[in-house]
Amino acid sequence: MGRVSTATDAQPAIAFPPTPAEVFSAANDLDQRFRDDLAAIVGIDSGSDEPDGVARLADWTAEALREDGFDVETIPTPDRAGRRYGPVVVGRRRGSGSARIVLFAHLDTVFPAGTAADRPFRIEGGIATGPGVCDDGAGVAAALAASRVLASLRYSGFGELVIAFTPDEEVGSPVSRELLAEILEGADAALCLECARENGDLVGARKGVADVLVTVRGRAAHSGVEPERGVNAAVEAARLVLDLQALSDSVDGLTVNVGRLESGTRANIVPETAQLHLEVRSVGLTELIAALEAIDERSRHPFVDGAFIAVERLDVCPPLERDATDALAALARKVGDGLALDFEFAATGGASDANFVAALGVPTLDGLGPVGGGDHGPDEWLDLTTAPERTALLAGLIVAIAEGGPIR
Repeated sequence: MGRVSTATDAQPAIAFPPTPAEVFSAANDLDQRFRDDLAAIVGIDSGSDEPDGVARLADWTAEALREDGFDVETIPTPDRAGRRYGPVVVGRRRGSGSARIVLFAHLDTVFPAGTAADRPFRIEGGIATGPGVCDDGAGVAAALAASRVLASLRYSGFGELVIAFTPDEEVGSPVSRELLAEILEGADAALCLECARENGDLVGARKGVADVLVTVRGRAAHSGVEPERGVNAAVEAARLVLDLQALSDSVDGLTVNVGRLESGTRANIVPETAQLHLEVRSVGLTELIAALEAIDERSRHPFVDGAFIAVERLDVCPPLERDATDALAALARKVGDGLALDFEFAATGGASDANFVAALGVPTLDGLGPVGGGDHGPDEWLDLTTAPERTALLAGLIVAIAEGGPIR
C-alpha cells in the first residue's frame, strides 16, 4: 500500500487552514488512491452475517490507517443471541488544535458470501458498481481519502481526528452502538459517511424507527364441537392490524406498517396465539414516543373478551432531527460554496448510525460520502466523478470545524 505524507514525515505539520482550491487539488491528486481503495473494499465479502469477512475488511482498514499515521485499535464485539459480529476499528490522530472530530462509516453490507465474486467491482463510464460500492464502501474509502488530503497539506489544526468503522449497521448496530457512544464521548462534531443522495444532497434528517412485536394470547378450542369455549386470537389480531395501521399519518411524517401477521395452527382449532411484527417511523421523537404509547394503550383494551395482548419493543432508534444537524449543515454549505458545490439537505425515512450519534447530543451531519444509489440491490452504483469534490467537501468541513466554525 503506497504511503501518503503525514504529520510524522520529514516536513512538520502546520496548522494554518488550506484554501478550498488547495483542498480540491489535493483530493483530485489522491483520487486514484480512492479508486484503488474502493476496489479493495468492494472485493471483500462483508455481509453483516459474515463476521469473518467483516473481520478481513477490518484488518484491511486497520492497516490502511496505520500506514497513514493513525494510532489504531481493533475492538472485538460480543456475541449477541448466539450470533457473531466483526470488530470495530478506531483510528486516532492527534493535532495541534482543540476540536475533537469523529468520522464514522460501516464495514458491513447486506450481501451474502460469494457476491463479491459473482458481481465484482467494475468501472464503466465513470460509474463504479459492485456489492456495497455505495453503502458503505465509498464512505469507508472517503474517510481514508479525506484524512490523506489533510495530511498531504500538512494540516493539523484539529485536536483529534478519529475515524471509526463499525461491523453491524445494516442490522441496527446491536453490538457497536455502545462502543460508538464511547468513542463519541467528548466529541465536538460527528460526520457520518453514508453516501450523498442520488441528486447530490446531503442528509439533514432521518426518521426514527421502532421495531415492535405484539403477541395476542387467547384460548384454543375445537372449532366445530365447542367453539364458544375458545378465545380467538386471530380475530383480535385482525382488529389490531386495522387499529394500528390507522395510526399512520395521524400526524405528519408518522407511518406504521404491520409487516408480518401469523396465527393459529389448523383450520379446525380456534387460534390460541397470534403475532404482529410492525414498524413505526416518525420524523420527531415526541411523535414516535406518542405512537408507541398509543400501541401500549390499545393493548390494554382487547376487542375479543378474554384475549390478552403483550407489546415488546424490540428496538427503538431515535430520529435524526434538524436541530442536531442545522449548525453543521450551515457550515457545510459555506464549505460547499467555496468549492462551487450545489446541494441541499434531504430528509429520508431510512435510519443510520447518525440517528444514535445525534441522540447523544453531538452535532451530527450525514450523507458526506460521494454520490451514489441503488443501495442493497444488484444495480448499486457510485458516481466516481463526484469523489474528488466530495472528498474535498469532507476535508474542508473538518478544517472549518477545527478552525472554530459555529456548530453548537
